[in-house]
Amino acid sequence: MQFNIQFGYSWNRKCPVSVLLLQNMVDSLLPVLGYSLLPSQIRELVPESQAYMDLLAFERKLDQTIMRKRVDIQEALKRPMKQKRKLRLYISNTFNPAKSDADDSDGSIASWELRVEGKLLDDLSKQKRKFSSFFKSLVIELDKDLYGPDNHLVEWHRTPTTQETDGFQVKRPGDVSVRCTLLLMLDYQPPQFKLDPRLARLLGIHTQTRSAIIQALWQYIKTNKLQDSHDKEYINCDKYFQQIFDCPRLKFSEIPQRLTNLLLPPDPIVINHIISVDPNDQKKTACYDIDVEVEDPLKGQMSSFLLSTANQQEITALDNKIHETIESINQLKIQRDFMLSFSKDPKGYIQDLLRSQSRDLKVMTDVVGNPEEERRAEFYHEPWSQEAVSRYFYCKIQQRRQELEQSLGVRNT
Repeated sequence: MQFNIQFGYSWNRKCPVSVLLLQNMVDSLLPVLGYSLLPSQIRELVPESQAYMDLLAFERKLDQTIMRKRVDIQEALKRPMKQKRKLRLYISNTFNPAKSDADDSDGSIASWELRVEGKLLDDLSKQKRKFSSFFKSLVIELDKDLYGPDNHLVEWHRTPTTQETDGFQVKRPGDVSVRCTLLLMLDYQPPQFKLDPRLARLLGIHTQTRSAIIQALWQYIKTNKLQDSHDKEYINCDKYFQQIFDCPRLKFSEIPQRLTNLLLPPDPIVINHIISVDPNDQKKTACYDIDVEVEDPLKGQMSSFLLSTANQQEITALDNKIHETIESINQLKIQRDFMLSFSKDPKGYIQDLLRSQSRDLKVMTDVVGNPEEERRAEFYHEPWSQEAVSRYFYCKIQQRRQELEQSLGVRNT
């Protein structure tokens, strides 16, 4: 980022400011701001330096463009960046018949094993997502007549300590085909809600995020001109709004709170499946494609771009190198000016240098007055000296009077 700098200063006989000091101050600030300038005197001496100034102007435009794009990326990262992908679900089962000569108890009882697995199609990301990371919960409901009311449900729910897995397995004893129902609840990020049927018909939305629902409500209000013309804070409900919110008039700020009772958990994905014990069906696998939302890969690239410091470090090193070069050029320019001035008028240059150094020394040491003139008697015979002596004695008398009053305990009124 570049800045325009303007220095305002005034010359004062009692407080002279050296041009060299001002130039050094400018040079010390420029590396902090990201670029170094060549003094105009050097640009006049070296016409080729104009190419460097043109590069600085181009760099300024480039920095402004990069900064604007950075701000755009930061704003984009605050919003959810999702894209829809296909999650392929594989459901299969195996059957283990009972073995009369089995040594353990498990082999002597017929059993089946159900597998629920899945993967994301065309997943180009380096870190593959686990199958369970797409769901908030999974419930497998078996035939209640076969397994009873207490053992017919198999449930998995996400918790903060849940370990992600590539699939689920359910094993139960049995030698007959079993009907089962799979209930899959997707893990929406940000959370989505199912709308009340009346509100869903009004907005044409079935399941959506809270912010999208409020935005759709605001669009409906603007389209039907329900906003009060005198008090913009209020909404005049039409017959549909009155049926949903049960009031003729309400504030727009009340809508998020009133929506709470109108938003329901989204519907789960329901899959009916038959667990077959027929040996001919053991190799059969049921496949289902589910639409899921995943993070846009571009978001990761944008984040890495903002966090990348390698390029910035290289640019900083080059800026420091440019500054050192400019500083060296300035020092050579000062030496050249010194030599030229000294060669033209050695005596006058030395006298001007001594006067300048004397003024700067007075400023730095905060010396008031002129010590050289105060050493002479003529300095005290000027008209102001009589008044100065009178004021001095008056101040001393007043000071002594106050000390006496304080010692005698008399309050000065």
